[in-house]
Amino acid sequence: MLFTRLAGVSRRLQDLADRVPGACAVCHAWPSRRICDACAARFAQPAWRCARCALCVPAGVDVCGACLKSPPLQDASLAAVDYAYPWADALGDFKFRGDPGWARTLATLMRSTPWVEPALEAADRVLPVPLSTERLRERGFNQAALLARELAPHKTDPSTLLRLHSTEAQSGLPRAERLRNLSGAFVVEPSRAASLSGQRVVLVDDVMTTGATLHAATQALREAGVAHVTAIVLARTGMD
Repeated sequence: MLFTRLAGVSRRLQDLADRVPGACAVCHAWPSRRICDACAARFAQPAWRCARCALCVPAGVDVCGACLKSPPLQDASLAAVDYAYPWADALGDFKFRGDPGWARTLATLMRSTPWVEPALEAADRVLPVPLSTERLRERGFNQAALLARELAPHKTDPSTLLRLHSTEAQSGLPRAERLRNLSGAFVVEPSRAASLSGQRVVLVDDVMTTGATLHAATQALREAGVAHVTAIVLARTGMD
């Protein structure tokens, strides 16, 4: 219920913003959408990425060496851009400065990424990575849920994958410590677990750093019998 109200507020704010002329957040061209076509073309060029972890790899390489050695739990990972200028600034406005109106612009960028449309079409459900109750109360919205709603409004299900507790700040921690922090953090809502068996799921988040959060979320889905998991994120950092 809370998510539905927040999503409705976000859509109304976005609809209002779309009707009011504004300037591009990057080059300040006016009138423009939040990111003008020229800046999107300049800063969101498609990159060759590992199919399993979405790190940039040389052209022609499908799976990076690290994933060949130790494959992630998710079957595929897709990222629209690197976590760099101007997308890091946009995400900062979106998440930390209370501007949910970014959701539509960033989701459009994600949807235009190669293989994202087919993944969404093949999915039975699109699940946003959930926030803890404390973080949701603090922020006022879950950025992953807003992105998922824009990507696939009729498939998005924010109530099946739950976060049981918050974790200490993950920034700067290596993957092993992040995995320890996130152990047991996610669970499938018990009354919905049986319905996930054999399904194809898309997991949506805003940023992928070491992949620890997506690993923990995917683990909970695998335990419920999910057959295939594709992770879709806006931005991928260079950290493995």
